Amino acid sequence: MDKHAHGHGRPPTGLEHSRTAVRVALPLLLAVALLTGLGLALLWPNAGEAAKVIERVPFAGPGTIFVEGEVVSVDTGCGDGTQPRTGAATSGADPDRSCLTIGIGITSGPDTGRVIDVPARGSLASSGLQPRDTVELLGAPRAEPPAGDPRASDGAASERYSYSISGIHRGLALVVLSALFLVVLLAVGRLRGLLALGALALSGGVILAFVLPAIVTGAPGALVGIVGSFAIVFIILYPVHGPNLRTTAALVGTLCGILITAGISTLAVHATRLSGLGDEAAARLSGVAGSIDFRGMLTCAIIIAGLGVLNDVTITQASAVWELRAAAPHLGRGEIAKRAMRIGRDHIASTVYTIVFAYAGASLGVLILLALTDRPLLSTLTGDDLVTEIVRTLCGSIGLVLAMPITTWIAAAFLPPVETGTETAAQLE
Repeated sequence: MDKHAHGHGRPPTGLEHSRTAVRVALPLLLAVALLTGLGLALLWPNAGEAAKVIERVPFAGPGTIFVEGEVVSVDTGCGDGTQPRTGAATSGADPDRSCLTIGIGITSGPDTGRVIDVPARGSLASSGLQPRDTVELLGAPRAEPPAGDPRASDGAASERYSYSISGIHRGLALVVLSALFLVVLLAVGRLRGLLALGALALSGGVILAFVLPAIVTGAPGALVGIVGSFAIVFIILYPVHGPNLRTTAALVGTLCGILITAGISTLAVHATRLSGLGDEAAARLSGVAGSIDFRGMLTCAIIIAGLGVLNDVTITQASAVWELRAAAPHLGRGEIAKRAMRIGRDHIASTVYTIVFAYAGASLGVLILLALTDRPLLSTLTGDDLVTEIVRTLCGSIGLVLAMPITTWIAAAFLPPVETGTETAAQLE
């Protein structure tokens, strides 16, 4: 009897705390949403400036054309006399496949119907091209032969371009893989899966319409990453997970995690003297798009790269708090938060593994190259390429780890008062 009376003596205090938490959090979220909108307005890239930058980035040389072709034959060795290399460079691989001659029938452009032999080396030779595969060819204009030269005859008209393979058409394979993904997602996730697809499309729109052009036109990378990430989480969380206090707790935790990741990554990029030019794409951009802040671009990349797994942790943690209350309505907020923290620690441990393995897998080529380089271990670990990946991993992990307890205690503060019976279940929805 005393226990029952005690259980009914606490709700007024709990209810007061719950209302206080909500009254504080909701106006703050509204203010953050307004600031995010203001940030989008202030940082929104000028279309004219973005177009000028794009014009300065040559995709191909003047007079270059792109045509399609179909593979008709694949022969070992290169038709230009190049012999397959032997020794360390091809050790452990099939030496006859290090250089191939690809016979291609051109199916579009001025040389339609012509069959050419194109040498393929390196990654192209290892791509597994087979007859009937479709490829994209880059045609570079040949120098005009001098007047009177026999090559200037009409018969040489088909040799105005020198062709090389610029890409492989993978449309069918990608369509099949995408269809499989959609079937699995909708079969398991159902309505949530469909909503997640819509949210993913909107997130891609934010990145394509705002983040990329803003970075290209020289906007501060850290601010672009924060504002863009805030916009994404506001767009996706409520439609996918529902407009309730559970989602609100996850949203607050995610926003805090973004800010922590942004602050840590900004400090880390400057402290480690990273240039942001560690990968090939950034190095190529540096020569044609001087307006880009490459260190800021790296910071922005770190923020956005950790957004998905950060959202995963905060949503899961908020749900854990709510489910614990539903399963044990007699427990107070503090006890539920402590139990949820134990769940969160297990989740964090496995998620950190996920981040490390994801970066290791994405950078496997760099890691292999560094492993084969005859350099001291410390020198290898402090190289620009590897340090960039280390900074990405550590900064994302710090924001992720700290977001877990923040989300847990915020979700606990949002809980309805201690009750028993069906009232609690209704309040948890």
